[in-house]
Amino acid sequence: MKKIALLSFAILLYSLLNAQAPQKFNYQAIARNQAGQELANQNISIRISIIDLTPNGNVLYQETHLKTTSPFALFTLEVGGGTVVSGAFSNINWGTGDKYIKTEIDPTGGTSYVAAGTSQLLSVPYALNALSSSTSGNGFNHYVGELFGGGVIFHVFRDATGAEHGLIVSLSDLSSSYQWSNINSQQLGVNAESVWNGPANTAAIISQSGHTTSAAALCDNFSGGGFTDWYLPSIQELNMLWNNLYNVNRTLDSDGNPSSIIIGPQFYWSSTEISATVALSFNEYVGNTAGGDKDASPQYVRAVRAY
Repeated sequence: MKKIALLSFAILLYSLLNAQAPQKFNYQAIARNQAGQELANQNISIRISIIDLTPNGNVLYQETHLKTTSPFALFTLEVGGGTVVSGAFSNINWGTGDKYIKTEIDPTGGTSYVAAGTSQLLSVPYALNALSSSTSGNGFNHYVGELFGGGVIFHVFRDATGAEHGLIVSLSDLSSSYQWSNINSQQLGVNAESVWNGPANTAAIISQSGHTTSAAALCDNFSGGGFTDWYLPSIQELNMLWNNLYNVNRTLDSDGNPSSIIIGPQFYWSSTEISATVALSFNEYVGNTAGGDKDASPQYVRAVRAY
């Protein structure tokens, strides 16, 4: 059976249509064809299914989308905001059993869908469930905009066990002009192409043969707040930071710490690689993604850590 390869994907809470029932979350991926070639600047159609309990369980909800991939083969869609095929997104009970997301793609933009992968949904459904029940006393211990863990929290969620986690951005930029890496002719591949896993990308960049300097190493060597587990954020983590930039910058502007620097209208390096010579960066004011030469397009660097 034919299968389209999705290099990697990320999910985040995107919007609430009302205060009690979360209705959408973002889904982002890099699309490739059977030969591993990126489907750049291409009209594609996507069918999304939310599946109950097991990868082959009952389909609780299904929808379709028409999207045009970016020059880097990225596409983003709102699960819960497509053309409904079956079910109701608002009726999904995220708190009862495992949930899986199945992706099917027609690279020609038609309806001849082929499998692109099925993955278990972990933090997002539990975060949605926790948010939807926060009014009944099941809220988080920490909050977006809180000074905590050496920086400012910009995202909170619960994992499959219900344990609370979050993402923290450093109080200041580590650099205003830094290369992604001294190596611009070797492609790290899947080890550094995740759109959501910044720690894995960072480790892959630093361990590359011939590596001497990089934005990833700058973050890895950072010890802000006494913590040493900082990393270069993925492209989706930078997008999540942008979603909550107002709260973060208000805290940075009023925390009484003269070393804090608000996040400005610059492009920040992500840890997400696109090719042997290009990596992704993100503009934290406009909210758009761009590609830059790894060794010849200096960008800002901001570190992130998780708790």
